[in-house]
Amino acid sequence: MLVTGGAGYIGSIMTNILLDNNHDVVVVDRVKNSSVEVNNKAKFHQLDILNTAELVELLASEQPTAVIHFAGLISMEESTRKPELYFKVNTTGSLSLLTAMLNTGTNNLIFSSSAGVYGDTDTVPITELAAKRPTNPYGESKLMVEAMLAWFWRTKHLASLALRYYNPAGASLDGSLGENHKPETHIIPLALKAAKEGTEFKLYGSDYDTADGSCVRDYIHVVDLCQAHLMALDSLISQARHDTYNIGTGKGWSNKEVIDTVKKVTRKELSVKIEARRPGDAAELIADPTKIKQALGWKPTHSDLEEIIRSAWEYANQGRSLHEVEGGTLR
Repeated sequence: MLVTGGAGYIGSIMTNILLDNNHDVVVVDRVKNSSVEVNNKAKFHQLDILNTAELVELLASEQPTAVIHFAGLISMEESTRKPELYFKVNTTGSLSLLTAMLNTGTNNLIFSSSAGVYGDTDTVPITELAAKRPTNPYGESKLMVEAMLAWFWRTKHLASLALRYYNPAGASLDGSLGENHKPETHIIPLALKAAKEGTEFKLYGSDYDTADGSCVRDYIHVVDLCQAHLMALDSLISQARHDTYNIGTGKGWSNKEVIDTVKKVTRKELSVKIEARRPGDAAELIADPTKIKQALGWKPTHSDLEEIIRSAWEYANQGRSLHEVEGGTLR
């Protein structure tokens, strides 16, 4: 299996799970926003997926059964300031990968998509058939890739499953791998950092049309997310097709509820400063995961909010700062 973005948060945990399930793994990462360790049982190639020629060479050499495509930029707020960057990396980068796959006869892809493709929806929880109205370039960049995948299946028989993540969070069950983005923009690691260091935490928006005025999100434990990838991978190899699946729990937690749970888990007070809304944030994103549960038999088993935050807190207390490692560490 070839894993793009395999030195990142989700990609590194996915790599370990693939290895634990007796897959050979090749990791591709440009190692720019990653500060995690790559398992030494995987082959590692430092490579930007925008370089189609190098991708062709790599795919021709390794001949993977399938590609799991995590590589991309993830900040909704940043995408409103730098839309050109997000369409270049997320959309054009994915097209580069698809082109290389076509040129080498690599026909199976699991794509890391996002609930950001929906934007503000009329009904919650959200099914895969809901209207797609992204509220930021990040979500639009993912939706454009999904459109390409549908056409590549129809015209080229390149099989793919697009998994629309809600809010991946937490750490590997042994606490060794977790969120460590540069810069970090996600609420749980930022709140834990503030609790650990006794610094101020900024809450963006308290006037949304939700029960307590803060954004509501569906949090999925990263291990449950990776298990969904593993099941999707087996399913796609058994039955070539194109389809999309929501990956979430069907339950929403507000930002203020996240803060309260961080206080409970860490047993620390948290100084919270209310800031203006961030551009591009939807009020409420909650999955209806019925489709993947029925089709693949998947269900989340670690995605209670307190368990998610406890695992992230364990990772945060390893006693080392991977942010001090420039470009990531390989072992």
